[in-house]
Amino acid sequence: MLDRLSSIFSNSRSDPLIDIEGEAVPLRIRRNGQAKRVSLRVDAVKREIKATIPTWAPTAAAVDFATKKRQWIASRLESILRADPLSDGGSVGFLGEEHRIVWCAGATRTVRRLVGDNGWELRLGGPVELVEARILRWLKAEARELFVDELAHYCGLAGEPVPKLSLGDPRGRWGSYSSRGTISLSWRLVMAPDHVRRSVIAHEVAHMRHMNHSPAFYAWLDSFYEGDRKVADRWLKMHGSALQGVGRG
Repeated sequence: MLDRLSSIFSNSRSDPLIDIEGEAVPLRIRRNGQAKRVSLRVDAVKREIKATIPTWAPTAAAVDFATKKRQWIASRLESILRADPLSDGGSVGFLGEEHRIVWCAGATRTVRRLVGDNGWELRLGGPVELVEARILRWLKAEARELFVDELAHYCGLAGEPVPKLSLGDPRGRWGSYSSRGTISLSWRLVMAPDHVRRSVIAHEVAHMRHMNHSPAFYAWLDSFYEGDRKVADRWLKMHGSALQGVGRG
């Protein structure tokens, strides 16, 4: 069995890779002294599998279990593309992490973000039929607060005055800069990982000096954006349609 399992380990990284319909999905393993058996959770936003195993269990046990569950894992990885309604038991991305939505009859109506037994949760109460509306309102409020801070950060690095921020929901673009001095951003970027969101914000700040996509524009952008914009662009190409589907059902 060990010979068979070794074929799905990557020699270039410490995490095993599981072949899920042609995609090499990393298996993040966490040992827990209270765990009695191997359990799996799939993060559709990060495209990874998280395994919790007893402290005494070998890594091969987690790999073998994940291999046997490949069909189930594939269905969970595809769930982000279905843009399921934001309801109790569902999930939504926030800052690049999958968050389970938990409705409790006795909880406050205000959305609270906390760590539950199986990862991040967004917990709220109030009328159950208003769960989706409240989750969307919470995401937009968090987006505005975060975007204001990060826009000021990149304007400071670029030596530009902080422009007016417009929060919108366009289907065709993630951000834009108007010659009238306004940067518009899609609130949906708050669901994406940090480096993706920051890449878009830095991109629009760079347009304050270069209203084009010339070599000078990209050289200027790369001078103050700390990440790899090409990696961020690829993430949006792969997952952008899923973000656009959230809350539109």
